[in-house]
Amino acid sequence: MAFFRYLASLCALIGALVALPVSAQDCPRGPDLMDRGSARLVAGEAIAPGEGGQLALDFLPNEGWHGYWRNPGDAGQGMCIDWDLPEGWQAGEPLYPVPQTYITQGLMNHIYEGEHAVLLPVTVPEGTAPGAYQVGLYADWLTCSDTLCVPQRASLSATVQIGEGGAANPRFADWSAAIPPLIDSTARFELTGSSLRIAIPLPASLEVGDPHVFIEQRDVVAYAEAQTFYRDGDMLVAEMPRGGLRAEPRELRGLLAFSDEGEGVQFEAVPGDVPTGGTPIGPGGVETPLALLLGGALLGGMLLNLMPCVFPILSLKALTLARAGGEERQAKIEGLAYTAGVVIACLALGGLMLVLRAGGAQIGWAFQLQEPLVVAALLLVATLITANFLGLFEIPSLPIRSRGEGGAFATGLLAAVVATPCTGPFMAAALGAALLLPAPQALLLFAALGLGLALPFLLLGFVPALRRMLPKPGAWMLTFRRVLAVPMGLTALALVWLAFRLGGTSFAFAALALAILPVVALTARRNGNLLVSLIAVIAALYFAVSLPFRVEEQVASSESVLEPVAYSEAALAEARASGAPVFLWFTADWCLTCKVNEQVAIEREATREAFEDAGVVAMRGDWTRRDPEITRYLEQWGAAGVPLYVWYPAGGEGEQLPQVLTPAMLADLAEAD
Repeated sequence: MAFFRYLASLCALIGALVALPVSAQDCPRGPDLMDRGSARLVAGEAIAPGEGGQLALDFLPNEGWHGYWRNPGDAGQGMCIDWDLPEGWQAGEPLYPVPQTYITQGLMNHIYEGEHAVLLPVTVPEGTAPGAYQVGLYADWLTCSDTLCVPQRASLSATVQIGEGGAANPRFADWSAAIPPLIDSTARFELTGSSLRIAIPLPASLEVGDPHVFIEQRDVVAYAEAQTFYRDGDMLVAEMPRGGLRAEPRELRGLLAFSDEGEGVQFEAVPGDVPTGGTPIGPGGVETPLALLLGGALLGGMLLNLMPCVFPILSLKALTLARAGGEERQAKIEGLAYTAGVVIACLALGGLMLVLRAGGAQIGWAFQLQEPLVVAALLLVATLITANFLGLFEIPSLPIRSRGEGGAFATGLLAAVVATPCTGPFMAAALGAALLLPAPQALLLFAALGLGLALPFLLLGFVPALRRMLPKPGAWMLTFRRVLAVPMGLTALALVWLAFRLGGTSFAFAALALAILPVVALTARRNGNLLVSLIAVIAALYFAVSLPFRVEEQVASSESVLEPVAYSEAALAEARASGAPVFLWFTADWCLTCKVNEQVAIEREATREAFEDAGVVAMRGDWTRRDPEITRYLEQWGAAGVPLYVWYPAGGEGEQLPQVLTPAMLADLAEAD
């Protein structure tokens, strides 16, 4: 089987290299060869002088073989025609039925399985005498099976009746009906750095089940990548990842297939505005009920409270309620204020993500942690909180420790910002759906995530029995506060590492200095050493100003026992074409869940040995820094962020693995392949 897969890949490559556009010229003739099927030229109805008619080129490939559409896709070859027409006759562009998609080894072709006919328009000049005329052509096309591609050539002819008389072939009506009509309104398209978006006029009453867009021009889109569709009234909006063509086409032509039943329409598109948003349709739409998605977002938000950067904030803020004693009204106000801060922060982050994505940016959840300067700011905050917990200085108005609705609201904002690095098991589907749903529903999911994050503190504010379970205020609170400095300090250290991964050594050093110097300034001021405090402030300002200029363009990926290949669309296609199983995982240095899974299941000698024995190709997508290719792949699987784990069995399609990996899961998959 490995040999046949190699042979198929080689044939596909050769086909791609020799692919020719449909043309009436530059079609060098050779001896006829039709050993993988048959073809015939069939005349249609009689043509009146000065008018146009049609012929049909009817193909019947052998069973298990297929032909190609005008644009064959990632591999294959379009048809070439050289006409032999009576003097003055003109031939038009061939008209093709709706093709099918065929994916093998990560490549997509646009094919026809079984019998299919291409209609060939011809125009007869005025003054042509009635009668029977012989029309001929030479055609060169490619016919392929799963393992082999064979060029086919034929010189064909048919008798065309001019004027009265001559009955059309009874099959001609079926062949004509298979040609998709051209819509009478012009579509609009726009190109971003990573995608092509087309708005196709289509009545809202016309239902489409499993749409797919075929673009005639080569390499405008990435053929094998997922297409996303939205309904906006009488407009169908399609979004497709861009292909290798970087030039900006002046117009586009193509087909919109409604399903795999051969129905569709042709369209012509010009540059213009394309609506954003709309209702998702097709397989890329959201099938999970909104209620379940909201529940997942709520539960996922609650789990975020266990993160080491959130738990200290929540714990210390909860103790402020313990000091509130029996002030029922104040406890409720603070619970509501904290919840408002969390929900507003989640809505702001989610809304900003949706706006940036609508503008063409390839980003996902926790996108702010891919920005070095944002990480430096979070490092400063985490360091100040850690130092304050340790008692190095006191800021009476620190929101985490202060009473009142203002402090509670600010604490909620802070908790939401530092809790966004990862997607947990329950919130993964919800946040993935938020990328596909209309903006109001997507924002509702972000609000549910914030409510889940705020829910423990909100319950403390509204349920007196829970507050009574909190320990009474006392000297122990000072010790507890210092204990909470440990997870917050570990968070600061993790942010130092992330600063290094995002910006390099110089940037990480400057960010660390910027985080420590304010602590030095505040501590010195507390001890009455104003000169040291002033020097620390000046030094901190220097590092703050120099930070943007210290970011390195590239930072090496961390080592792995699996020695993975760096993910790219081309690398994945090549790995799948090799016929070996592929394990693909996406991670980021700011993702806690990712790092836990790596230690538990991925970075293990048992996994490495199982992969070596089975010949598994390990591939890693590092999303620590923004990467449009990774973002597009995550979207295909309905994921708003990392982690994402996909297993490709040898020669098969990908299977998404759970977000929480068990130690033996990957080794078992390798042994079973």
